[in-house]
Amino acid sequence: MKKNSFVEGTFIATFAIILIKILGALYVIPFYSIIGEDGGALYSYAYNVYNLFLNISTAGLPVAISKIISEYNALEMYETKERAYKICRNVMTIISCIAFFLVFVFAEEFAVLIIGNIEGGNSIQDIGFCIRSVSFCLLIIPFLSATKGYLQGHKFIAPSSTSQIIEQIVRISIILMGSYITINILHKSVSMGVAIAISGAFFGGLAAYIYLKIKIKKNQKLFIKTKGKEEPKVEDKEIVKKIITYAIPLIIVSVAVDIYSLTDMSLIIRGLYFLGYSAEESEIISSIIATWGTKICMIINSVSIGLGVSLIPHMVSYYVKNNIKELNKKFIQAIGIIIVTALPMAVGLSILSEPVYTLFYGASEYGGAILKFLVYSAFAASLHMTINMTLQSLNKFKIVYLNTILGFVTNAVLDIPLMILFHNIGIPAYYGAIAATLLGYSLSFFLALSSLKRELTFTYKPIVNILKKEALSIISMLIVLLILNQIMPIRSDSTLNIIIVCGTYAILGAITYIIVAYKTKLLYDVFGENYVNNIKNKIIRKHV
Repeated sequence: MKKNSFVEGTFIATFAIILIKILGALYVIPFYSIIGEDGGALYSYAYNVYNLFLNISTAGLPVAISKIISEYNALEMYETKERAYKICRNVMTIISCIAFFLVFVFAEEFAVLIIGNIEGGNSIQDIGFCIRSVSFCLLIIPFLSATKGYLQGHKFIAPSSTSQIIEQIVRISIILMGSYITINILHKSVSMGVAIAISGAFFGGLAAYIYLKIKIKKNQKLFIKTKGKEEPKVEDKEIVKKIITYAIPLIIVSVAVDIYSLTDMSLIIRGLYFLGYSAEESEIISSIIATWGTKICMIINSVSIGLGVSLIPHMVSYYVKNNIKELNKKFIQAIGIIIVTALPMAVGLSILSEPVYTLFYGASEYGGAILKFLVYSAFAASLHMTINMTLQSLNKFKIVYLNTILGFVTNAVLDIPLMILFHNIGIPAYYGAIAATLLGYSLSFFLALSSLKRELTFTYKPIVNILKKEALSIISMLIVLLILNQIMPIRSDSTLNIIIVCGTYAILGAITYIIVAYKTKLLYDVFGENYVNNIKNKIIRKHV
């Protein structure tokens, strides 16, 4: 194993996550056909509750581990580093057991909170059964996350990324085989099929955890170093205090986001039902926004997730050394990577929303229309995640609290009013919910960026330059796609036609975008001249 630089680590993590998200997006095609729209809603309900408690168990501690490992490594406090990791694992054991107990015991109460008293859709009992089935994942996934944090803190990104691929392959295998055998061969209920599918997360996590433990054991000398000098004495209670200081703010932020997702889902269902949509339509639309459309959009979010994995240890190292200039530079680079990679994907996916959604889930009255604008919410979420990762790395937890709460409150307050407004002016009501989300993110960005500028004298002039060149690249891509649309119109009449059209549009759009971004030096501005030239030289050598 070798340590990875910031850009290299970002690309390794992002490539792995994009592969994982592609697999995650592709498996839903057969899975959705097996469980149907009612099963899709069940799956969505269970996973949103699971994600809430998973974040309570994992959101703070793995990042805290990564930060503490990076910090003590930079200070050459190797014995303290290993002790801190063991303490983190003990704390995680307690939290994950409590989370499992709460989800398993109060599953039906969570079901009532989600759908209320609407009739005609899934029953409280079926939703509760699926929530209980996914609760067992809370006994293994937190420990997998902690081990990843340990590796990432040492700047070993590749093994962590490989474990995610293993986890996804095992999980998808169980989801597809389990649901198909349960529903189509054993002729059990859809809720039973969904419950079996959800258990795949447990076995996927277990396989990935075993892989990482073997990897660490084989390379133990890379982690446990001989002390070169006498370490300052650090008491266990001081380490625990540091863990709590780092972890609690992250848990609060992640829980706030998940509570908003559950609140948003509940508000959308109730709002649509109030405006005259049937219970079944309300459930389907809310599950598209909360789960199924979001699954397609995850390829956009994957860039920020991969970036965050590599960003945290580097930001912590610069912050410990009080190198504000490099902090600002890395932050600009992180935002630039999101803009240059995620934004063109969002624009392209928006153009192809109808055929892409049809390819994944079949013809849908609402799917393509929702996906067309949901992609921009996913892009905003990527920026929000990256900004908050930076703030958390710099211990600016107060700003994280404020911008998250501001976004949460804005979303929650505007959801139903905007849905009613859009409905009354002839625009589909569900666009009001997406608009509320975008407004919430916008206010969060303004608060966070203003605070960084004020407290750390960050400057954002390079971002303005990046946005100008980005606009030219995207406009060029759109012109090519508009011309292509005259030759090969976007249609959703057959699976083969969808694949050919989407593939052609994606390839020509990407080539156009990359060429213009290269010619305008946008790629150099974001990734650095050395890295771009290395990639270019490898491509040239390969084709000579």
